Amino acid sequence: MIDKILAHAGYRTGLMGNIGTKIGGELLHTDINTQAPHRLQANLRKMKDLSTDYCVMEVTSQGLHLGRVLGCDYRIAVLTNVTQDHLDYHGTMENYMAAKGLLFSGLGNSFSPDRARRKFAILNADDDASAYFRDLTSAQVITYGIHNAADVRAAEIQLTSRGTTFMLHSFSGTMAMELKLVGMFNVYNALAAISTALAERIPLEAIRQGLADLTSVPGRMEVIDEGQDFLVLADYAHTPDGLDKALSAVREFAEGKIITVFGCGGDRDRTKRPLMGQLAAKYSDVVIITCDNPRSEDPVRILKDIERGLHEHGACEASYVLIEDRRQAIVRAIEMAGSGDIVLIAGKGHETYQLIKDHTLHFDDREEAREAIRQKMMAGRQ
Repeated sequence: MIDKILAHAGYRTGLMGNIGTKIGGELLHTDINTQAPHRLQANLRKMKDLSTDYCVMEVTSQGLHLGRVLGCDYRIAVLTNVTQDHLDYHGTMENYMAAKGLLFSGLGNSFSPDRARRKFAILNADDDASAYFRDLTSAQVITYGIHNAADVRAAEIQLTSRGTTFMLHSFSGTMAMELKLVGMFNVYNALAAISTALAERIPLEAIRQGLADLTSVPGRMEVIDEGQDFLVLADYAHTPDGLDKALSAVREFAEGKIITVFGCGGDRDRTKRPLMGQLAAKYSDVVIITCDNPRSEDPVRILKDIERGLHEHGACEASYVLIEDRRQAIVRAIEMAGSGDIVLIAGKGHETYQLIKDHTLHFDDREEAREAIRQKMMAGRQ
């Protein structure tokens, strides 16, 4: 969103994140999110050589902890929220937050009368963790939110299956905003992006146009449309919070059944698996539990960990099924979908691979869903 706004305002932009690295308009595949220092700095150098004005970078907690971004002089640091994730690496939520905090403490403790050298911390006023990060920085803080007092707020929010509208209230003015993206979490994402753009003195009208032109983000509630009479969405949600946000967004506009396909990664935090099972049971009419990236772990154990959460929620056995093969799970979900239903395929989003034991296999949820839809529609015409 930030990249789109800046580009719409006429700036040359670079991008680093888990969907890839954009340099000079070309999106390059990357195997990890926050890259090793020599590659990260080399890519920044390439951007600089192409007269890039801004680099918008997703910085992971692991990347911060491992020192991958040491030497990067950030102008703006943005916090979306803090929820349970990466505990297999950090061990505790306290360690996780401390790692994230390095981004904000790294903004430094100097002030400058020159606005071009001023630094900003963009914080979510509706997330309790923001107080922790506010204490870590001496940068100028800009807050955004919906429920609590904030510098940038959204009101009169309207959520539909086709997009979102809201009224923006900010220190730069008030304006009606429109997104082609769905879900309350995208309102928060938009507010974070708007706050960042306002810190850079981008005009509100340019911000509005930039967000309105953003049709989708790869693997983030991405619509898979082959002309079918039901909605299919592919989303990267792979944490309890991510699945909660994706499914609650779907529930807001669902008219038919919600069919959810998801799994959990192997060799990772086992405690989140039953939590995600509970959430899937809470929002879905049918849940199909399947593999994500099992890695070296027994896939059946992963599925059973998730199933425990469905039992804890009180789900009956008729409301869910375990299908180890992810391709078959997607096909089953598509076959079950009727007119007006919604199929959410969660966990991998933009990823185009599956990690099984020591093999990396090509696998794209979106490709599999499109093929399953085409096969269903062909069968229906026969």
